[in-house]
Amino acid sequence: MSAGSPSTAAGFEQELTRPWRERAWRQTRGAAPIFAILLSLLVWIAIRNPNFTDPPVFLAFLKRAAPLMILAAGQLFVIISGEFDLSVGALITAVVVAAAGLTEGDPGRTWWVIALLFGLGAVVGLLNGLITTRLRVPSFITTLGMLLVLQGAVLFWSGGAPRGSLPENFRIFGRFGFESVPVIEQLPYSVIILAFVGIVAILLLHRTTFGKQLFAAGGNRRAATLSGVDVPLVRTIGFVLSATSAVIAGILVGGFAGISQDAGAGYEFQAISAVVLGGAALGGGSGAMVAAMAGALSLEALFTLLNLLGLPKPSRDAVQGLIIIGAVAFAAYRLRRT
Repeated sequence: MSAGSPSTAAGFEQELTRPWRERAWRQTRGAAPIFAILLSLLVWIAIRNPNFTDPPVFLAFLKRAAPLMILAAGQLFVIISGEFDLSVGALITAVVVAAAGLTEGDPGRTWWVIALLFGLGAVVGLLNGLITTRLRVPSFITTLGMLLVLQGAVLFWSGGAPRGSLPENFRIFGRFGFESVPVIEQLPYSVIILAFVGIVAILLLHRTTFGKQLFAAGGNRRAATLSGVDVPLVRTIGFVLSATSAVIAGILVGGFAGISQDAGAGYEFQAISAVVLGGAALGGGSGAMVAAMAGALSLEALFTLLNLLGLPKPSRDAVQGLIIIGAVAFAAYRLRRT
């Protein structure tokens, strides 16, 4: 059980009635180190590249970071509930490959394909949630299996090489933005989507009954159940939100980078690392949305810095792996202590 989590039904009832501002502040305050890390990385990047502070350059950086930040926001819902979602990276790849194959470059197909992709995300999230909560299969195994299913489906669909193409009105979300904006020149659509998703996620987690129940379900399932929380339902909704965030991230990745058989490779581990760096407890019951998204932005800043330092890709991958191991190990250590 996480530090500060209520250990009885009465304690949970008290937590559920606590003002949302107080709860959000307590969660964010506990993740203060990630903001210091983020600021340090941004300053270091600015020293290496003075142009980084120019609004167009910084917004381009945010555009690259948007998919991971959105994915981390969705992953946080699952981790706070006490579960994992390892299928989001494969779902991103499935979104990109399926969109290219279904639209075949035809702009007239874009909107119904996007609706179909969100339906796919909802089905994946629902299956992850039901298998985990109703069949009592550990979420690590459930979502790992879903990852393999999606990877196999993509290979079967594409025959080993992506086919089709993404129309411009599909790629617009990840590539373009409002032009001729004073000072900043262009306001990327992906940054607007990031801001919208972030605001909705913050309000949903920290200012709704569902958010309170999610913290309760992750902190102590038995006490949450005694307090009237439908734990399986709450956790299933968390999986659906995570999968939905993966669909949004996939649309942005496809728009920014185009078609790739490995479009979402590694995103699942980066999202979990970002959430843990943001102070969320792997055991559930603790976390803050702003801090999780700051963790994702910190990872993107680190990758940018490593590029500026001229590290070859194998070295960058090794550093990324060490960060993931370190973040998860620290979270496990903190969980044992609490």
